[in-house]
Amino acid sequence: MPPTPLTDDALCDVRMVHDDAVAAARDARAEDRDLAHLADTFQMLASPTRLRIVEALAERDLCVCDLSAVVEVSESAVSHHLRQMRQMRIVRFRKEGRMAYYRLDDDHVAQLFRLGLDHVRE
Repeated sequence: MPPTPLTDDALCDVRMVHDDAVAAARDARAEDRDLAHLADTFQMLASPTRLRIVEALAERDLCVCDLSAVVEVSESAVSHHLRQMRQMRIVRFRKEGRMAYYRLDDDHVAQLFRLGLDHVRE
């Protein structure tokens, strides 16, 4: 659903700063470094291919070959995405013999994906 345009009805008729509300909002703010990392995470997830990888890994651990087949892009492209996603702690891998299986770094990544999907579907 496209965003609703801002109309004059959505603006205050009177300019008044509520000092207590401003102080409370400022006290609740996250650290700048945490916001920068979150922005980097959202930027990393701002790719349909990477979101398809997250979607697949939310269900089960998969190797690069399997992920390539699921997201329908080359193994080289999947490997490139996974390398970047590993640096951002979105995914991690485990070795079993000569095979490397990828999984989401933690359940927060899956929750973030599902919440975002729910948001755009409503």
